[in-house]
This record gives sequence, C-alpha cells and structure tokens, in this order.
Amino acid sequence: MGGAVSAGEDNDELIDNLKEAQYIRTELVEQAFRAVDRADYYLEEFKENAYKDLAWKHGNIHLSAPCIYSEVMEALDLQPGLSFLNLGSGTGYLSSMVGLILGPFGVNHGVELHSDVIEYAKQKLDFFIRTSDSFDKFDFCEPSFVIGNCLEISPDCSQYDRVYCGAGVQKEHEEYMKSLLKVGGILVMPLEEKLTKITRTGPSAWETKKILAVSFAPLIQPCHSETGKSRLVQLRSLKIPPG
Repeated sequence: MGGAVSAGEDNDELIDNLKEAQYIRTELVEQAFRAVDRADYYLEEFKENAYKDLAWKHGNIHLSAPCIYSEVMEALDLQPGLSFLNLGSGTGYLSSMVGLILGPFGVNHGVELHSDVIEYAKQKLDFFIRTSDSFDKFDFCEPSFVIGNCLEISPDCSQYDRVYCGAGVQKEHEEYMKSLLKVGGILVMPLEEKLTKITRTGPSAWETKKILAVSFAPLIQPCHSETGKSRLVQLRSLKIPPG
C-alpha cells in the first residue's frame, strides 16, 4: 500500500510531497511529521527506502506507507490533552508523532502483540528522546507500550478520546472497537478494506466516514490458554485517562 507520492531525498522532502498531494492538510500534523524522522524507525540496512511512499515489513516489524499515516493523523483530529490508544502500536513511529501533539497532559498508550516489536519500539523511543531537538518546540506525551492482543483489553479499562487500530478489523469486531471510545471520541481503523473514521456522537450514536481503500493484514485472533481463559490486557498500570 502506498506509492501515492514521489519519494523524498530526506524526511522534509517526503513531507513536502505529502503536503503537495494533500495527504497532510493541517499545520499540527505537518509539524509532527517533520519532527519525527521516519528513517529512524527503519533497520539500518533498509534506510534507503525510508522516504519512499511505501509500507515496510521485516519479520514482525512493520511501518505503513507515509500517505496512510498522513490520512490517519488527519482523521484523528488530535488536540493537546486528549487520551490516545494505539492498537498494534508497532515501532512506535505513529505514537511518537501523536505524543508531540497531545502534550504533557495527554495520555498515550499502545498495545502490541509481539514482544520483540515492543523492545524495538522502546529502543526507538529512547533514541528519539535522546537525540531529537523537537522538545524545544513541543511538550511530549511519552507513549507507554504494553504487550498483548488488542482484542483482549480488560473490560474495566477506561475509554479513550482517540483510538487507532493498525490491523484490518473484521466486521464482527467493530462493536468491540467502538466500545473503547468515549462519547465525542474518534476511532480510525481499516474496516473491510477501507480506512474508516467513526465518531461517537452519543452513547449509542455514531457517524461513519470511509476515507480510502487500503490493504492491511487482519487482526490476529486471541489464542486461549489450556485453561480456556484468555489473558486480558491490563492498561490500569499505565497513566489512566480521566473518566
């Protein structure tokens, strides 16, 4: 998925191309994209591809195409102080960009299935915090990552203002995804091969907008233990969004 815009020589040129093609449309999103160098989230031997508008996968590590992340960031309509849940948080690239917008009073949680990817994301986050000059311009809401299947989040988990799922959601899981959202919140996810924005306008009222056709690997179904019980993902140990 991708290839919608020309490759850049560096991160800024990639962002210029995304702006010109109208994938990046707001100043906040542009600033976040410029502040987080996409190449820093690649393995060294693949960095020459970082500024192409293409997805990248290596083992369990995956990055969506820049045009997809642009549409996601714009659709989330992020503002300082919001709570954000990233389902399938991967390398942490998106979570770091989101954190620059959420600021010091936001909440920034990620759930990731693969332990090696969690370690990779933590290394990349540490590198970003140590080397970035973005903190002169931004107050950062540092992401927290937990391991688990995003379909097994504990039912006593708080709801979030913004939720993104980075894997294809089957129709039977749509209601579960929507249950993670506060009233007034926005959920962005690939649903039936369409990147979809769902706004919770009331306790049982929703607005749905299909953004563009996408191809995502589907959500991995939970594996139940020998006892038949699933292992619930606990987010309560992290900084919790207010009720």
